[in-house]
Amino acid sequence: MTEPLILHEFALSGNCYKIRLTAAHVGAVLQRREYNILKLETRTPEFVNNISANARIPVLQIGDRFLPESNAACFWLADSSPLIPIDRFERADMLHWMNWEQYFHEPHIGTMRFLRAFLFEENWSAEQRAAVPTRTEMGNRALGLMEDHLATRHLATRKWFVGDTPTLADICLFPYTSTAKEGGFDLSRYPHVSRWLADVAALPAHVTIIA
Repeated sequence: MTEPLILHEFALSGNCYKIRLTAAHVGAVLQRREYNILKLETRTPEFVNNISANARIPVLQIGDRFLPESNAACFWLADSSPLIPIDRFERADMLHWMNWEQYFHEPHIGTMRFLRAFLFEENWSAEQRAAVPTRTEMGNRALGLMEDHLATRHLATRKWFVGDTPTLADICLFPYTSTAKEGGFDLSRYPHVSRWLADVAALPAHVTIIA
């Protein structure tokens, strides 16, 4: 990794955090550029024309190339590292969990965190307010699925989501799960998830969301 790496981010975003967490685990050095999404700083012509036409962050800049989407950036950073399994099935299973996180976990748990911790209830639109019960239910379903998976693996003395060592699956699931309380979710209902969170946080290269 000889090209300069610049992370265009909103630091408190779980999707931005997972890129920093991956970088820490593989020893990559990131320059960081902050944008306030609440002030729509990613919607400016300068950002859209030069960083990402999708007007969203995170974006990992690799030299003069720009890679949007958090899991794609994590995959690029972790290429050829121990975070990506050698076993073909385990590598595919890692991708399964990374895709699941973006489609079934983050849209509910991450959105509830944004509504409660950043937007605040008094500013919710009628549409956002109406969606809260469903998003809360679906977020708890996601946490329940994680709990069941880890409980089964725990009985087999496995600590991680895929295989016997930490992978990108664990890294990508950690940010929004570890901050789920900010979205109104009670993690005490999920003891295996809580144990797994502690195990990820105890890894030597771990960094916190505010680091």
